[in-house]
Parts: sequence; C-alpha cells; structure tokens
Amino acid sequence: MEQKTGNMRERPPIVAVVGHIDHGKSTLLDYIRKTNTVESEAGGITQHLSAYEVEHSVGSTHSINSGQASSPQGKKITFLDTPGHEAFQTMRSRGLEVADIAILVVSAEDGVKVQTKEALALIEAVHIPYIVALTKIDKPAANIERAKNSLLENGIYLEGLGGTVPYVGVSGKTGEGVPELLDLILLSAELEGLYSDPEALAEGLVIEAYVDQKRGNTATLIVQQGVVKAGEYVVCGGAVAPVRIMENYSGKSITEAAAGSPVRIVGFSSLPQVGASFKAVKTKKEAERDAVAFRRQGERILKATPLEPELRRRLGKSAPLKLEEGGEEKITTVLPIVIKTDFAGTGDAVLHELEKLPQHENLEVRVVARSVGAISENDVKLVGSGETPGIVVGFNVKVEKEARTAAERLGVAVAAFDIIYKLAEWLGEEVEKRRPHEQVDISLGSAKILKVFSAAKGRTVLGGRIEEGALVQGKEVKIMRGGFEIGHGELVSLQKQKTPVTKLEAGSEFGAMVRLSAQAGASVVPAAGDYLEAFEVVEK
Repeated sequence: MEQKTGNMRERPPIVAVVGHIDHGKSTLLDYIRKTNTVESEAGGITQHLSAYEVEHSVGSTHSINSGQASSPQGKKITFLDTPGHEAFQTMRSRGLEVADIAILVVSAEDGVKVQTKEALALIEAVHIPYIVALTKIDKPAANIERAKNSLLENGIYLEGLGGTVPYVGVSGKTGEGVPELLDLILLSAELEGLYSDPEALAEGLVIEAYVDQKRGNTATLIVQQGVVKAGEYVVCGGAVAPVRIMENYSGKSITEAAAGSPVRIVGFSSLPQVGASFKAVKTKKEAERDAVAFRRQGERILKATPLEPELRRRLGKSAPLKLEEGGEEKITTVLPIVIKTDFAGTGDAVLHELEKLPQHENLEVRVVARSVGAISENDVKLVGSGETPGIVVGFNVKVEKEARTAAERLGVAVAAFDIIYKLAEWLGEEVEKRRPHEQVDISLGSAKILKVFSAAKGRTVLGGRIEEGALVQGKEVKIMRGGFEIGHGELVSLQKQKTPVTKLEAGSEFGAMVRLSAQAGASVVPAAGDYLEAFEVVEK
C-alpha cells in the first residue's frame, strides 16, 4: 500500500488483463471501451501491448470513455491489454510489472489452460492482487461451476470456496457482469491505497516504442508517480525527448498526464528501451546530463564485465561462438538473422519463437541486429555477406523493393508476417534448410555368411542366416570380418528356398547375390564366417 502524505492524491489503478489465448480478453475489453479490436487483430489474437483509460461510477451499469471530464462519482481506470499467445510472455510480464491489479481471464467454457497457469505465475511473481473474470458466460457450452472447479484444482482459491480471490462471470458480447467487474477493480484499488503527488515530476515505465515514419522515435509510457507536463523533458536511459507532442491513449493532444495514465510522447533522440524506467526533468541541460551519465555507466559495464548471451542480446550485440573445454572455439556454421518489427516490444516475441527452435550441434543461430521499421537493403546485405546467407524476418513491417532484389542476388531468405505463429513456422523451416546435414548409416539387419557359391566380376553368390533385423533387396551392405569393414556393395537379389523375395526377417536362411563396389571388388572376396550388415544412409 502506498503511503499518503500531505500532497498525495488518489490516482487511477493500472490494471493488466492476462489469460490464455482465445479466452475472450480482447472481446471483454472491446465492450468496456466500446471498440472492436478483435476484428482488426491479425489472426484474431492480440499481438501488442496496448493501454487505454475508461471511467466508471461504482454501482453504475455502464462504463464510458475518459475523453470527457470525470463526473463527481466517476473514477478512471487504466487498462493494459496483453497478448495471450505464448510467444508474448515478455510482453505480459512487462504489463504486470507496471500494474497495480491484474484481471485473470478464464473461459467458462474451457477452464484453466496452459497460458492461464503461466499468467498466474507472473501475477504471483510481482505480488499484486488479482480478480478472476470468468468469460463467455453467454455461450451454450459455458459451465461456471466446472470452471470454478478447474480453478480450485490449479490452486486458485475463490471467495466463497475456501479462498480470498474475488471473481465474477462476464460476457464481452452482452456486457453481463462487466459493471460488477469494474466495481471490483475500484474496490481493490481502494484497498491497495493508490496515491501520487500531483506536484512531483513524473516517473514511470516505457511499455512500447516504435518509429513513426513521419514523426520519428515514439514511445508509450505509463506514468506511475507525479505528472508529466508540456515543456518538460523525459529521460529514459540514454534517450531524451522534449515534451512537445504528447497524446493520450486515443491520440488526442494533451498538455499533461497524471499518475496512472498512459501517454504517447514523440521525438526521442533514440528509441527508448522497452521495459525501462523514465523520469521527467525541467530543463534540457538536466536531461542531457542524465542521458550522458547513463551512457557512460553503460560503457563502464561493457568494459568491466564479460557479456553473457542474454546481456549481449539486450544490448544489441551478437552472441559469442560456443566454447569447448579449454577455451577453444568449436567449429560451427553461423546463421545470421536480422529481426525487424513494428514495435520494439514485439521483437521479444520473435526472439521467443527463435529460442524455441531445435538446437543443432553444428549450427549457431546468431541475431546480428534487431530493430523497428521496414526491411531494407542494408538489412539484407548485413546477413548476405558471410559464408552462409542468412535470414531477415519481419513482423508487421513492409519489405522494401530494393531489399527483395538484394535478397535474390545474395541468396538471403526474407519474409514478413502479421501473425506470430506463421512467422514461427516459416522461421523453423528456413533454419532447418540451412543447418549442416550429415549422412548417417542406419543399420537394418545383420546376417552371417554360411557359404560362398561363386565370386566373379564383382558379383558374389552366397548363402547365410539372418541373425538380427532384416535384409532388403536393393539396400546397401557392408562386408564385416572380425568386427571390421572389408568392403561394401549392394544386395542385388534375395531368395528363400530358391524363391525370389524382396525382404527376409531374422531367423531366415537365404541365398543372395551381392554386387561389390568397383573399388572393393578387386581385392575383397567374402568368405564363410563373414557378416553382411545391411544399412541405409539418412541425413540428420
């Protein structure tokens, strides 16, 4: 609970909405803010972290947009809509880190699912209160009691059922239960005691960043304390922005934003780090001083500490080659990849999908660059100049014409997607194409040679007994003597009791003709007591 002092005033709660994919988060939030983002979301799933405000009066039957002044009884609520697809775990975590309260959305049709459990773990990690919203109660297959039992089985103890977690059944289609949900949010906020000093300079968190093609580096911020005002400067790490263009969640120009509000600020000197803290200062001199100090500190860290792969990734560096014992580099194929996204935060989702791909001993997938904006010719050249042509993958971005031309010339794979799971499928296929393949002999069967009938012109007619596996006509065989290979050839024909067959299993006696390879035929003559090892060559 935040302590209230002399200048402290109650502030709106910041609420993160999390849950399993397709459990109705966006539909519920659409009803609350009277929009329809579900139809506009590619693939029907939320793929960005978005923030907006609504106003609700306790005990009322509806909510309204907050573009108008608050009524005496109305109170604002800031919602953070987080993606449900498992690739966006980092984005969900970021939303919860800045939130005061969480809404755990659980479908009354399906109960607890995989991302429900993950969302609960993230909520518990940040130690914030949460409310369960049982969605889709208007559906024929909805069963609230069954959904409650599912929650109990997974350690979510609801009020009235032996626990303290509040819950409410809601429908994002009809609006049933939505006013009660908003009432619960405001009640939870009151119990938390959320306050801010309206005279203090703003502090908060960057939840998203991108490059506006017309206006430049842009970031969406959540103000957690104080007020950010026009004429001030916002500092986030080494990035600085004068507060000249400031907009609320709906894109309306504003001159100040109080604690609890989402705000968009345009004009940063560089793209802010998503998830980083920001603060407002009064003068340009203060802003530049803080930014320079941050950059110097970052340089000292780079010089003083060995970079682990995760730190290198976050700092935009490529990961080092894997080392064998003794510190020597392992010989491996390096596959360079460039990731381009519309928002900085969605880059984490692409990295998540990349990290899930199978690891290959002789292939290192190395992210050499990650940024926002269209796929350019320079991106292609960056991964097309090495020994192994790389990959440029984009999410919700365009591919420039010059980039496609360069990709064809350099053999670089380039593609952009607007649905994360389709991107993941393509990426997996492209990485698989480029990994080094080795040929491996797979044993099919082993047979002891009992008698050699003839051997002339590289062809040997023999008889034997299969001890393991099977012999198959047309397959390759090795001639083994004393555990060593002395030659190899092809099983031209196979007979059992003078009847031609194509395959025989263990325990069978047989006659066969083996055509030895030209190199082996001149010096190798199979003899009784030798073994035939049938095999096939596969790529791994």
